[in-house]
Amino acid sequence: MSGLSGLNKTPGGIVISVIQAQLLDVATPKDLANAVTHVCNLVRRAKRAYPAMDMVILPEYSIHGLSMRTDPAIMCTLTGLEVQSFKDVCKELSIWGCFSIMEKNELDAAHPWNSGLIIDEKGDLVNYYRKMHPWIPVEPWYPGNQGLSVFTGPGGVKMSLIICHDGQFPEMAREAAYQGAEVLLRTAGYTPPIRQSWELTNRTNAFTNLMYTVSVALAGTDGTWKSMGEAMFCGPEGDILVRGNNDADEVFACEIRVEEVRRRRRHWGVENNLYQFGHRGYVAVQGGASDCPYTYMQDLVAGKWRTTEDPETTITDGTICGFDVPSEKFVSEFKQRAASTFVTLVSGRDR
Repeated sequence: MSGLSGLNKTPGGIVISVIQAQLLDVATPKDLANAVTHVCNLVRRAKRAYPAMDMVILPEYSIHGLSMRTDPAIMCTLTGLEVQSFKDVCKELSIWGCFSIMEKNELDAAHPWNSGLIIDEKGDLVNYYRKMHPWIPVEPWYPGNQGLSVFTGPGGVKMSLIICHDGQFPEMAREAAYQGAEVLLRTAGYTPPIRQSWELTNRTNAFTNLMYTVSVALAGTDGTWKSMGEAMFCGPEGDILVRGNNDADEVFACEIRVEEVRRRRRHWGVENNLYQFGHRGYVAVQGGASDCPYTYMQDLVAGKWRTTEDPETTITDGTICGFDVPSEKFVSEFKQRAASTFVTLVSGRDR
């Protein structure tokens, strides 16, 4: 049920388009400006192709490419011309948009943020997310320090944005769903070797949390790197509703019907995993067990993460990819709130 791949929209539904934007080589401010123009023109093209479209999703690295350059001259700010152009095109077309920027970082100028932006149909920035899991050791970005957020998107649908490698960690999708996300957006610059795990994680993230996943990567080559495209819409049972291809600048769309998520979460018994994770064995004990028996969660929040292979892990910094050994410690803007929430979770009391 995709509304003929987004050509139709029925009452209560929304149409989301994704664009497999061409992978560009961006080295100068002029290259950056040209990339922004290209992205905005793609948004206009998508709206012409899918007039019922409510929201458009652009991949990670759409305006910066995969070179991993950190030159301040091509880094963006939230008040810069690049973001303003994205706001303007959303307002012009009265649609929501999801965009990617590499952003100047005042904490550590050598390691910018990899940021995702959600802009509404009025041209206002309504959600801002810093990639929590850079694709190490390849990427030099500072790890996101504000956690995951959920926002109310078009049609009142609850959404969350993750970026590329984030989606390989099931905890990311579960955190989004736990906060109420009904649609998980995932943007990427992934290359073809990741194609199989891309599908596996998109489908698994959907099914295990009974939500839609909407995912898209760059496509084409910049002469060095090649991105895979592979747009994908998955339904809340993990079924693929719409699948993309490898063509650069190709547009795909799908109708999202949020009641498909809500009725499963509210009325399913078997495989209602989001609810059951915090109510283990409710047939045997009142309300189910709501403790935290997972040592990795306890160790992570206590700052004591250590796997059995840690002492033998050979790649633990970015030197293999030409980056210097880091000298700075991580600065979190989220740790205090997360820790207090965890204490409540593991206290053994029913929620």
